[in-house]
Amino acid sequence: MYAAFGVSSPFWPKFFETKGLTSQQIGFILAASMLVRLASGPLVGRLADTLGSLRAVLAGCAVLAAGIASAFTLASTFLFLLTIALLQGAVLAPITSIADALAVNVARPQVAGKPFEYGWIRGTASAAFILGTLTIGQVISRTDLTPIIWMNVVLLAATACATSLVPSPRSKLHLSRSTDLTGLRGLLSISRFRVLLVVAALVYGSHAMHDAFSVIRWSDAGIGTSTISILWSEAVASEVVVFFLVGPALVRQFGARGAATLAATAGLLRWSVVGMTNSVLVLSILQPLHGLTFALLHLACMRMIADLVPVNLSATGQGLYAFASGLVTTALTLLSGTLYARYAGASFFAMAVLCGVAVPIAWFGLTQNNDRVPQS
Repeated sequence: MYAAFGVSSPFWPKFFETKGLTSQQIGFILAASMLVRLASGPLVGRLADTLGSLRAVLAGCAVLAAGIASAFTLASTFLFLLTIALLQGAVLAPITSIADALAVNVARPQVAGKPFEYGWIRGTASAAFILGTLTIGQVISRTDLTPIIWMNVVLLAATACATSLVPSPRSKLHLSRSTDLTGLRGLLSISRFRVLLVVAALVYGSHAMHDAFSVIRWSDAGIGTSTISILWSEAVASEVVVFFLVGPALVRQFGARGAATLAATAGLLRWSVVGMTNSVLVLSILQPLHGLTFALLHLACMRMIADLVPVNLSATGQGLYAFASGLVTTALTLLSGTLYARYAGASFFAMAVLCGVAVPIAWFGLTQNNDRVPQS
């Protein structure tokens, strides 16, 4: 699944540009797709919880996403591209949330008497993303990006097949946590969960400008596609390091509050400097901060969700988590097209402000009580 994301996510904006779309049109397509995901993600997640069939829903969405992606080869107009992007967004949205719900639940038991970390699963996914991005970077050119479509299709189809190998989430879980919550209203009644949603929305949302226009900005500055793929992969490589090694230790040492605050602070630094330069050297130094701005925050959020959300609402809780950050990211992606057209690289300063706002919210709003995952 994450290899499929790796071959496509960094290059969709550039693919749309090769079709003659303006920066405003690219921003609109990306934002509209995210808007569709906002609706489908929580709804399909809730359906998966209700049916008790997380694996089947995940596989079905992956198959549909693969089929829809193939239609990009036929698209040449803004309206056609927009339609395909919206359809694929609708079926892609639930798969990351459902996959996280499966991963968090499977990671609860101990393996051979030792704790099994969610970060090991997610770190492997990030490594697959890197492999996909590096591979596609050597295949595509500045004018022909069609290979990203077919690799995306094949890998999503493979995702659906691999889903059958995932353990059932309900066969190996301890159910010691309270399960008296009755749905969305019950989850939102938890104050720490609400703060988690706000912090995640601000910090993840700050990545909108980078995700939408960094490749275009670097390409316009004369940076080649191979170098761009390396820069992007460097950021994801830092995810692997944090997920496997650094992150779990930081969360255990400082708790979710400290980890989330550190992530927001790293975002403030990252976007402030990115807004001032296109230097490959400086970018190569800054890209590893992604391990903190994304991976460390994600680990902190997964730790709190594992503590706060009952097993029977796991996909629903993950859907809300994705919804909150997606809502803000959608708005910022829509705004990023206009900001980038007017201010170019200086637009990243707005992203730094968002992280600056998240710092005190994370520090004062998230307590360290019950930060550790209950041991079975």
